[in-house]
Amino acid sequence: MDLTPRPGAAPPHPGAAPPHPGAAPPHPGAAPPHPGGYFPPARTHSHALPYPRPETPAETTTRLRPVRTRRPARTAAAAACVVLGLGLIGGAVTGSWLTSDSSADAGARNPYATGHTVWHNVPVDTLFPRTLKGDGAGPGGADRVWTRIAVAPDSGCTTALDPLLLKTIRPVGCERLLRATYADATSSSVTTVGMIFTEGSTDAMRALSTRFSDQHLDARTDLMPRTYAVEDTVAAGFGDRQRASWTVHVLTEVPVVVFAVSGFADGRTVSDPQPVAKAIAADATTAAAQAGLGHEAKGIADRIERGLRRTVTDLSEKPR
Repeated sequence: MDLTPRPGAAPPHPGAAPPHPGAAPPHPGAAPPHPGGYFPPARTHSHALPYPRPETPAETTTRLRPVRTRRPARTAAAAACVVLGLGLIGGAVTGSWLTSDSSADAGARNPYATGHTVWHNVPVDTLFPRTLKGDGAGPGGADRVWTRIAVAPDSGCTTALDPLLLKTIRPVGCERLLRATYADATSSSVTTVGMIFTEGSTDAMRALSTRFSDQHLDARTDLMPRTYAVEDTVAAGFGDRQRASWTVHVLTEVPVVVFAVSGFADGRTVSDPQPVAKAIAADATTAAAQAGLGHEAKGIADRIERGLRRTVTDLSEKPR
């Protein structure tokens, strides 16, 4: 093969490797071959690769630097410093983990602290189930079933409680009030049940509970909770004058006051309402007592309170 360069072609670079056997001669005006005999990779057709191949740098390794002669004494000292430093850092990190985790778990697992957040962290169907079963909760141990009619929007206590009851719980404050109204299986009675989430400490809640017990505040008609009437339901006429029996219970392990108030579903006025303790007595003769409205208020309040305690316990014991 004739290797004589064509007229006008650039002379080969000194020291360049001879053309590869069988390679086509360069075209006139083509770029001179790369020094050192480097040839760029041949281009392939576009259908050979599904996407463009990324560029690869010409030099893919780091230039080596001269390695200094190691001195045993310095090497041992450096190793000791590293081990000591890692030990100190590890100890500090472990200590911070233990401290932070223990304090966080203590707050998270405290039922009283958990009770403060239940009203906005738990679904409404958990706090107020759609159906409540009262096995043996009726007069003479009869079974009861209550169906939820409606749930009131969560609110403050100013408009939902009588002024005197609001004044009574003022020492513990009112963070939120949740209420729901239930009807019995025959739709002859309606009951509003509520939970007052307070801002008080454990000592404040204990003091309020003691006051209710010692002064019998749960038996005073001027401290009866208000009802939650629901339009277009059997509880549409359930107002203040329809209140027949009620209960108020101050909890001490969680910052909550649970109450319930019952009445007739036909909207009749009750002139002699009775607290639960009197309405469920064997010798009670009032219309409300004979109709079992004391049992209605007590049975619903008890089950809502049990559900609240169970929910708080589950949240407090849940692993993080």
